[in-house]
Amino acid sequence: MNGVANSNRTRGRPPGQGAPRVRENILDAAEDLFARQGFAGTSLREVAEVVGANPAMVHYYFGSKEALLQQVIERITEPLAASLAEMKAAGQVHSENLVSLLLSALKTNPNMPLLMVREVMLPGGTMRDHFLAAIAPRLGGAFPGILAGEQEQGRVAKDLDPNIISLLLLSLSIFPFIARSVAEQGLDVSYDDRGLSELERHISRLLEGGILS
Repeated sequence: MNGVANSNRTRGRPPGQGAPRVRENILDAAEDLFARQGFAGTSLREVAEVVGANPAMVHYYFGSKEALLQQVIERITEPLAASLAEMKAAGQVHSENLVSLLLSALKTNPNMPLLMVREVMLPGGTMRDHFLAAIAPRLGGAFPGILAGEQEQGRVAKDLDPNIISLLLLSLSIFPFIARSVAEQGLDVSYDDRGLSELERHISRLLEGGILS
C-alpha cells in the first residue's frame, strides 16, 4: 500500500534532474508559447515537448495549465514590481524614471506586453482576476501613489489626476511594444538600443512640454 502511494506521488517526476532547472525550463517554454499562441491555443503537451518531457512532468511541477500561466505572469512581472517598490521607498521619482524603468523591463522581456494583452487586458483574459487582485497593486497600482508624492513635491502638476497620468504613462511605454511588428514595418521604428533610446527621449519630450514647438 505504501509503495503504491509513493509511486503516485512521484509520477511524472524527472529522475536525476535538478528541480529548479527543470522548472525554469518549463516556465521558459510556456512563456514563449503563451505569448505567441495564447493560453487557449497552447497545450501542456506542446510545453512539455519543447523541454523534451511529457505532460505528466509539467503537471507534477505546476498542477494545471492555469497554475502554470499564473507562475509565468508572476515571474515576468516580479522584477518590475520590486524595482517600483525600491523607487517608491526612495521618495524621489520623476515621471521620466518611471518611463525608463518600464522601457528597460520591456526590452528585457518582450513577451510581457503580449502576455498582458492576451491574458489580462482583453475581455475574458484568463489571468485578469488574479492579476487585478495580486499583481496590479504592485505594478500600475503603485504609480498613482508615486505620482501623488511627486505632486506634493511640486514636480508634477497638481491639477492632474495621478490615476489618469498612470494610465497614460503605461500606455506611452507599453503600446510601442504591443505594436512592434507593425511599427517596425509600417513606421520604420527601430527597436535596437539606439531606437529604444530615441523612444525614451520622445516620451520624455512629450511629458515635459508636448509636441508643439
